[in-house]
Amino acid sequence: MTITELLPAIRQLPALEKLRLIRILAEELDTVEDIYPLQPHKVYYLATPYDSYGAGRELMSALQTAK
Repeated sequence: MTITELLPAIRQLPALEKLRLIRILAEELDTVEDIYPLQPHKVYYLATPYDSYGAGRELMSALQTAK
């Protein structure tokens, strides 16, 4: 069965049943070993705005332009 076949039935479910379905699928995925793209014990560096002093100014400028 494909997702295209399942979607109409899923959309008809009440919100509580959809949440139960999400939990069931999440728990099932949690048991799959090869789903995580990150390797254990490896350091991954993330870009952050820390010490980016112009970032706040650029954000305010973008927000003012959007208004």
